[in-house]
Amino acid sequence: MMGSTNHIHFVGFRTDAEYNSAIRVWGKPDFIHMWHDHRMYGDIGDNDTVVLGSKGAETPSNFSWQDHEIN
Repeated sequence: MMGSTNHIHFVGFRTDAEYNSAIRVWGKPDFIHMWHDHRMYGDIGDNDTVVLGSKGAETPSNFSWQDHEIN
């Protein structure tokens, strides 16, 4: 059986300063999500860490990133 790997997810980071500050605390992310949407939960494991940036709402959006591209 393979060992589980913990991953770091950054959500909603918009500036380099914000991103670099988070790296100093958490290390480099394994995944970067522009929006907190329901689709990102397919990437998140049980032992993963999710770090919310200034645009990373605690509540998932009702829309996915694909919905933002429709119009």
